[in-house]
Amino acid sequence: MIHAAVLSGFVLAVFAPAIQRRWPKAGSWMLSLLPFGLAVLFASHIGEEPVRESTAWIPALGADLAFRLDGLGLVFALIISAVGAFVLIYAGGYLKGHRHLGRIQCFLLLFMASMLGVVLADNLVALFVFWELTSVTSYLLIGFDHEREKSRAAALQALLVTGFGGVAMLAGALLLQQITGTLSIEGVLGQGETIRAHALYVPALLLILLGAFTKSAQFPFHFWLPNAMEAPTPVSAYLHSATMVKAGIYLMARLSPALGGTDWWFGLLVTGGAVTMLAGAVLAFGKSDLKQILAYSTVSALGMLTFVLGIGGEAGARAAVVLLIAHSLYKGALFMAAGAVDHEAGTRMIEDLGGLRGAMPVTAAAALGAAVSMAGLPPLFGFIAKELFYEAAEVHPVLLACAVATGILTVGAAGLVAIRPFFGRAVQTLKHAHEAPSSLWLGPAALAAGGIVFGLFSGTAAGGLVAGAASSVAGIPVTAELGLLHGINLTLLLSAFTAVAGVALYASADRIRPLLRPVVGSLAWGPAGWYDALLASMMRFATFQTRLLQNGLLPHYLRVTLGMAILLIGVALVRGTGPPQKNLLTDVRLHEAVVGILILAGAFSSVRATSRLAAITSLGVVALGLAMTFVLFGAPDLAMTQFLVETLTVILLVLVIYKLPAYTQKSSDRTRLRDAIVSVIAGSLFTVLVLGVTSMQLAPEISDYYIENSEKLAHGRNIVNVILVDFRGLDTLGEITVLSIAAVGVYALLKLRPHKEEPS
Repeated sequence: MIHAAVLSGFVLAVFAPAIQRRWPKAGSWMLSLLPFGLAVLFASHIGEEPVRESTAWIPALGADLAFRLDGLGLVFALIISAVGAFVLIYAGGYLKGHRHLGRIQCFLLLFMASMLGVVLADNLVALFVFWELTSVTSYLLIGFDHEREKSRAAALQALLVTGFGGVAMLAGALLLQQITGTLSIEGVLGQGETIRAHALYVPALLLILLGAFTKSAQFPFHFWLPNAMEAPTPVSAYLHSATMVKAGIYLMARLSPALGGTDWWFGLLVTGGAVTMLAGAVLAFGKSDLKQILAYSTVSALGMLTFVLGIGGEAGARAAVVLLIAHSLYKGALFMAAGAVDHEAGTRMIEDLGGLRGAMPVTAAAALGAAVSMAGLPPLFGFIAKELFYEAAEVHPVLLACAVATGILTVGAAGLVAIRPFFGRAVQTLKHAHEAPSSLWLGPAALAAGGIVFGLFSGTAAGGLVAGAASSVAGIPVTAELGLLHGINLTLLLSAFTAVAGVALYASADRIRPLLRPVVGSLAWGPAGWYDALLASMMRFATFQTRLLQNGLLPHYLRVTLGMAILLIGVALVRGTGPPQKNLLTDVRLHEAVVGILILAGAFSSVRATSRLAAITSLGVVALGLAMTFVLFGAPDLAMTQFLVETLTVILLVLVIYKLPAYTQKSSDRTRLRDAIVSVIAGSLFTVLVLGVTSMQLAPEISDYYIENSEKLAHGRNIVNVILVDFRGLDTLGEITVLSIAAVGVYALLKLRPHKEEPS
């Protein structure tokens, strides 16, 4: 069941462009049926025992294509599939008439399937494969408008940052495999004490957190997420609010029972999360673009999630799961509402928006409901999330102060994205604003309504879901008695203070926001500037090494290749066994020596030749000498092949040289002397190497195996043919493929003829 659920998205993605072309009006609605169906399927497992499926994948590495649906995976799978369904519908309306609408639907489905693979995989290698697929598909989605340079740059930035983290995460996963002896995530989670006591614990933790921090935009890697807002709004609503950026959160939550509970875990996650949530909140409040405000508030929310995961325990696990669900609901709704405003009003800048509640009443209602949840006000689910967030932060006054400061700034940012555009002073927009079509307001309305339902009926609507996921995060059974009111306590008082202070902050936004611009500029540019500097340095180095090593001169390539071979092989011979101990030249007979001298003479003559015809003739002598060698050592079939190939080659070369310019000597005497020295050293070295190899018996001769099994296994008496076709069939296939590609290239060059200029 789980295999089919994950793979179904990949299958449907292949047909998405054709479906969109065949049914341009209903295609998006039709494609959304799959994620809707998956959401229903996953919802049917709420409250049930975990389900595990496994299929042999790479047995030699101990890697199985295993999936496991437990409480944590279930929450993520529901978010991915449900939000994905609304985003597919939204994309159909937002990009209506776009010539590449089918393409983005394909990419969205591929991304959905990849994310499902990440959160349901029960094997570290499989998780890494799906992890990288999310990076690749997000690159395609962010760079969807590939004709714009900013889109391409943002897509590349996201790919490089998250790809770098993915490699680090893989290294950490392999260290976990070294510690535990298994690639199964379930098996790793069962050996938490062994992992935490092992000498490799800290390196494994640092590598895995590096992967998680880059994926989930933790400071100082936060800059790529706001820059990714160059993507169309459907992409922002899906990747950067509900799904992709939560992959790092998922990884930390999934492995917390095995890696958590130590000073390293607490220090890294709490510190990183606190810095990220405060920096993101400040940046969000200082921005004017709706998508930028939402992007930086997403960075802040991701910091909050990391923060509570670092605190850990039952309180931290509960807070993380509720924050995760609440954020996915309100942020997905707000991103889609912002896109609807941009689509209908022609701008996303809050200074140019106001009074849209009359023209866009449904969108305004959805945005207001989502913003109330974002601000953490009752009776929305975001209020419960903020209460649990403060409860988890009560472990230390400094942490609690950071949490409250973040909450106040978040209230102010929520006012900017909902109150200013819809309830502020009416302004004249670039386009005559009107209500968006149903495909654009259905998603925001449904997700905002979900926040209301989960808030009012949290005990029944979300209690079981939260308890199962929190238990997976904490590694112990966790209860989830959710509700809007639990009496007057410190948490409630802090929530009230946050609301009042946040409203006051919003009311003073026009005076405070200009004061924040220097801070916003430094926070926004700092790590992004580091990235730009590193990328520029890498490009300069690439240009330098390209000019040095890949300058288009074939002799230079040969010198570099042979020089490295001489260095590496020579060092190995000196440090190893040295020259061959057995002198094989004593067994050479007179006629064999004559053939060898003939080959050397032909090679020397081809180098010294002053005409192409003489060089070709000399090379023909070398080839005929090799053919005679085959005859002398009992391989007449190879000799016949060599004769035929050489004859044909000489004929073709002679026919071609008539079309070439006259032969000229372009190399100086100094260059030719240098090349001669390199050639003599390389030839001597390889001669010594061959003599050394042939003088040692490293393993039983494989020729006996071929002689015994040629007819028995391959039903052929010509041993050479059997080796080429059966025993080394893949090698032969590769050689044929290379020759075929070369032939296609030659044909293309022959067909490429410059057009003659028309006479004026």
